[in-house]
Amino acid sequence: MQEQLIEARIRAALGDDAQIELSTFDGVHYSAVVKAKAFAGHSRLEQHRMVMKALEDVISSNEVHALQLKTQATS
Repeated sequence: MQEQLIEARIRAALGDDAQIELSTFDGVHYSAVVKAKAFAGHSRLEQHRMVMKALEDVISSNEVHALQLKTQATS
């Protein structure tokens, strides 16, 4: 259930073209690889901030304890 919410929030922020690979081993620690056109022209730090902003309410509610991110701009 959390996985669907996380993916939906990321797609809402970055666009439907975003490619998201999400994994978890316990439902509170997540790893995500996010590729999106919206990242073009942004530094890696800015890309991570874009994702974290989309998930700030989920993370602040302690539903997600940790999120490891890898991001990449697509053309």
